[in-house]
Amino acid sequence: MDLSPSQAKVVTGRTYAPTMDLRLRPLRREDEAAFVAAHREMDGEGFTFALSWDDDTDWLAYLEVLDRQHRSIDIPPDRVPATFLVADVGGVIVGRTSVRHVLNDFLANEGGHIGYGVLRAHRRRGYATEILRQSLIVARAEGVDRVLVTCDDDNVGSATVIERCGGVLDSKGEASDGTRIRRYLID
Repeated sequence: MDLSPSQAKVVTGRTYAPTMDLRLRPLRREDEAAFVAAHREMDGEGFTFALSWDDDTDWLAYLEVLDRQHRSIDIPPDRVPATFLVADVGGVIVGRTSVRHVLNDFLANEGGHIGYGVLRAHRRRGYATEILRQSLIVARAEGVDRVLVTCDDDNVGSATVIERCGGVLDSKGEASDGTRIRRYLID
């Protein structure tokens, strides 16, 4: 599923003029090297870019795992149906999103429906906001009407992105690792 910025206009019901040609799209065979590099970079910041992947994972098998998770086939007990997409600008992977179709207890407390990230070299360009806007379209297409998005309490940038996309602070709490978090709802 590729989403264009013009489709993002329907997310919050507000007038919105996209400023970049960012598209969310599934991973492809030819993305392996860029994806691995992105994972290593973000891992160094404590962010898991590549969900359910490690250096020993066969690339084509990994693409199949993501496809099966999207189609709700043979999902491990600790996972939920989800859509994993990369954010592509001009053929360059600048970030990623994971849109969970349902929540388990962990996600309902601290993970939320949407988890996204932007690579360091591509930050402060509006990509995070655009990734979240387009991720909301994906969530709606999967039947999620009320979207939970979380961020660390001290992450002002993420809180701002979530609020720009219609997020309303629902509560503050603590993640399982002791990190203070904010829980936002987007209708």
